[in-house]
Amino acid sequence: MESVVAALVTGVLTLAGVLVSNSRSRAVMEVKIDNLTRQVEKHNRMVERTYALEQDVAVVKAEIENLRKGQ
Repeated sequence: MESVVAALVTGVLTLAGVLVSNSRSRAVMEVKIDNLTRQVEKHNRMVERTYALEQDVAVVKAEIENLRKGQ
């Protein structure tokens, strides 16, 4: 009987430890995912700005060519 009680106590304590460990791991993972999400959003905004700048440069180049042809 004592071995059954000891096994149950050990099992309950092990379960509690696993739950606490998983909770902490989940919290750390959520923080990392939030940080990665912010970095991806920053990167995407930079790509969008770069694309807009490339379009503006193409327009300016075309205008310069038109000015050169007009002279």
